[in-house]
Amino acid sequence: MKERQYPAAPRDVYLFATCLVDLFVPEAGLDAVKLLEREGLVVHFPHEQSCCGQPAYSSGNPEQARDVARAQFDLFSNPWPVIVPSGSCAGMMRHHWPKLFADDPAMAVKAKELSERVYELSEFLLRVLHIEWPVTSDAADERIVLHTSCAARREMGTRVHGVELVDALPGVTRIEHERESECCGFGGTFSLKHPDISGAMVRDKVASACATGCDRIVSADCGCLLNIGHAARHQRAPVEVEHIASFLWRRTQRADAHDKGDNA
Repeated sequence: MKERQYPAAPRDVYLFATCLVDLFVPEAGLDAVKLLEREGLVVHFPHEQSCCGQPAYSSGNPEQARDVARAQFDLFSNPWPVIVPSGSCAGMMRHHWPKLFADDPAMAVKAKELSERVYELSEFLLRVLHIEWPVTSDAADERIVLHTSCAARREMGTRVHGVELVDALPGVTRIEHERESECCGFGGTFSLKHPDISGAMVRDKVASACATGCDRIVSADCGCLLNIGHAARHQRAPVEVEHIASFLWRRTQRADAHDKGDNA
C-alpha cells in the first residue's frame, strides 16, 4: 500500500456513515461524531447519502456500483475530508471509485478528487488529528480482541491504526489470538452465497477470540461486527462486540468529563 501524505487538521469534515451504520449500528455513527467534535471539528452529514456501492461492485455489477457511487459525488462538494467509520467502505471509496469511472473523463476527475479526501475514522484520528487520550481513566480495566476486516486490513491499513489507538488507552489490554488475521466469514454477499462455509469461519473466529479470555471484540467494520456478534449470541459465548468508535468514546468520555469538571 502506497504511503499516504496527511494534511493538517481541518476545521470542517464530512461523515459518510455507511448504510450498515445507518440501519443497524447508528450509535457508532453518533459516537464517531462525538469523537470528532470533541477535537474541535465541525461535522457535516449530508442526509441524502446512501451506499458506497461495494455490494454491487463485489458482486460483479459495475454499472449498478457506478450508479450508486455517482449519486454521492455532489453531496461532498466542499474540499473537506470525508470520514468513514468503516475500513471496507473507505477502501471502496478511496481505491475503487476512481477505477469505476476510468472510462468517463469528467466523472473520473470527480472520483479521483473525492477519493483522495476519504479517510477511515481510526486513520484520521491518529494520523491527521494526532489524538491523545487522557492519562488516567475511571473506566474499569478491559481485555479486548481487535478484529480488522479483510478489506480494511488490505486496502486501508486499518489494523495498524486501530492497534495504535487501542494500545494508547489506559486500562485496556489488547490480546492477539491465532485466528486474528483470518476472515470472519461475512465478506458481504459471500455469507449469502456460501452460508455453511461462512458459518464455520465465524464459529472458529469466535471460539479463538473467547479462548483468550477477552471481555469484548472491537472492530471498525459493522458487517464483521454484526456477523461475529450474531454468532457469539448463537453460541452463547461470554463476549461482547463493539464498534471502535463507540469503544473509544466510552473508554475516554468519562475521564474527559472528569478533567473538564476539575478545570471548571
